[in-house]
Amino acid sequence: MSNRTVYVGAHVSASGGVFNAPANAADIGATALSLFTRNQRQWKAKPYAPEAVDAFKAAMKAHGYNGDNSIPHSSYLVNLGSTDDEIWEKSIAGLADELSRTVQLDMRWLNFHPGTSKGEWDEERTLARIAAGIDRVHAQVQGGVLVLENTAGQGSAMGNRIEHLQRIIELVKDPDRVAICIDTCHAFAAGYDIRTAGGWDELIKLVEGTTGLDKLVALHLNDSTGGLGSRKDRHKPIGDGEIGLEGFRAIMEDSRLDGKPMILETPEVDRWPEEIALLKKLAS
Repeated sequence: MSNRTVYVGAHVSASGGVFNAPANAADIGATALSLFTRNQRQWKAKPYAPEAVDAFKAAMKAHGYNGDNSIPHSSYLVNLGSTDDEIWEKSIAGLADELSRTVQLDMRWLNFHPGTSKGEWDEERTLARIAAGIDRVHAQVQGGVLVLENTAGQGSAMGNRIEHLQRIIELVKDPDRVAICIDTCHAFAAGYDIRTAGGWDELIKLVEGTTGLDKLVALHLNDSTGGLGSRKDRHKPIGDGEIGLEGFRAIMEDSRLDGKPMILETPEVDRWPEEIALLKKLAS
């Protein structure tokens, strides 16, 4: 990979404790990692024991991971676009707890899906609701950056257009504490044709002209089961789906992405070492 800095990894298990995640990532040849900071199926979790935090930091250092190449993912329960005040408040509290854990673990970013009003509100009102939720989280936690992930647009989820992410950043009080992550499967399913170098370049130029490339801090690398514009959030191993190998070659050859963690969330976990090796090869 010449003099390029390319970080490729996967969303690994933290079963048994967050301190196990770095070794799990190292075992598959990952140079980047993602994890859940707590049980993602529950709203609440016990605080970390101090020794667990120390063990995590030691494992991160031992395996070469840090704030530049790691990005935790929030619980899928979080929905800052909800019209239900109880769910909205739970989402704010849950996301604030996870951001606090991210900071506690000496990581910088926390990735999450923007949310949905399930069609009950129009786009602008829903985006404003999401931004207000982010403001509440920021007010509760010192430090850390919330990272908006683009979506496939399933149902009425916000984030299927890059402009949605831009609008949320415009609406929040502290835009310096908000960034974005591009998921390739979601982008393709939302209608961005990234099967070629030209198509990928169009998407990156759109990001550059909206949020700005400095806001793009991470990527999720997933092929797509659904076709272009299908709005189906169904991941496929790299090269086995509708995006195809040439699309990922264009991504991996793009030096504008250097230094940004690229995370696999593909469904066949046993293939992750092979997929990571393939992506690294495409970048060389």
